[in-house]
Amino acid sequence: MDIQLAPKKWYVKYRAYLIAGALFLVLVIGLLFTAFGPSKLRVNASEVRIAEVVQMDFVEYVNADGTLQPIQTIKVNTQEAGIVERIVAEEGSMLHQGDTIMILTNPQLERTIDDQRDAYSKQYNSYRERLIQMEQQSLTLRQQTLQTAYDLRRLEKQIALDREEYRMGIKSKAELELAEDEYIYRKQSAELQMKSLLQDSAMNVIRREMLEADLASQQKVLERSIERLSDLIITAPISGQLSSIDVTPGKQIGAGTEIGEVKIMDRYKLSAQLNEYYVDKLTQGQPATINYEDKDYGLVISKIVPEVRGGTFSIEMLFADSVPDNARIGKSYQTKIELSSAVPAVLVPKGNFYPYTGGRWIYRLNAEGTRATRVAISVARQNPLYYEVIDGLQPGDRVITSGYDAFGEAEEVVIN
Repeated sequence: MDIQLAPKKWYVKYRAYLIAGALFLVLVIGLLFTAFGPSKLRVNASEVRIAEVVQMDFVEYVNADGTLQPIQTIKVNTQEAGIVERIVAEEGSMLHQGDTIMILTNPQLERTIDDQRDAYSKQYNSYRERLIQMEQQSLTLRQQTLQTAYDLRRLEKQIALDREEYRMGIKSKAELELAEDEYIYRKQSAELQMKSLLQDSAMNVIRREMLEADLASQQKVLERSIERLSDLIITAPISGQLSSIDVTPGKQIGAGTEIGEVKIMDRYKLSAQLNEYYVDKLTQGQPATINYEDKDYGLVISKIVPEVRGGTFSIEMLFADSVPDNARIGKSYQTKIELSSAVPAVLVPKGNFYPYTGGRWIYRLNAEGTRATRVAISVARQNPLYYEVIDGLQPGDRVITSGYDAFGEAEEVVIN
């Protein structure tokens, strides 16, 4: 007798197909997750630099190469045109103020002075002649004045005598009247002559003053021309080192030509170029230091030129106290310019992540150090060693600080 078998369930019959379909579905989901999920990048640990986030005192400062220069350089210019006759001081020599640098000649100026000297001599002789004439004229005027006064007194005595003779009956009334008319005329004539003499005397004084003024003016012209001869001797305007002489004997140079420089060598300054990022962070009087042969030398910012050229601006610094031994013009020193005082801060060592991310994010490692994911951060200040992070990281976190140019847009970095 046959035994009736229970019919198989449908999924048993098609279980092989179901298993294959399930595996295919898992494979598709995995591929989709890989394609649309967070991107990953595998790197070797030796290809990246990993640093730990720390909390410590932070000082914002900037390093700059400072070039040693004299505190002041004075240009030496000619006051007069001329031909270089002789160069007295050699380039690089130390000079005291007033020392002769070179001597010029100017034949045209010398001829001009000779002509002016002749003109002054002629004018002086003419002045002397006119002065003698005026003295003689003055004597004549005084003589005429005395004579007129004498004649007037005689007339007064004569009219008094005529009036007395009239009273005595010696002279008639007609004769007296004629004598009085003569007296009045002679008196008025004498008064006019006296006034004329006084005016002529005053005019002589004025003429003399004018002649003396003209002579003095001509003398000043001559003296100024003679003084110009001293400008043909070029001297050091200050004490210092002569440099940059660019003339040779026999060369014709014009007035106002720069022929060299004198550098003050008893004090020095450092000149440096800084990135425009710091142009608003510096002020005059701000401290700086250099370390030379294990000794610190203090500096003070004395000048800031805010004009930015090629992404940089310039500053000048003065030594606060002593100067390094063997200081030489043109020598460079590594200068540390302090921008703030020390304050506690969360810090990340510098790396190439900042230029790539702009300080907006960084790769932070997990606790095992096998994976690093992107996290948003906020970077505030910086110095040559650290960035100050004010948000996104904690002390003790480990981050990747290098290799970002090879990471692309990967959200996660797997470290082998």
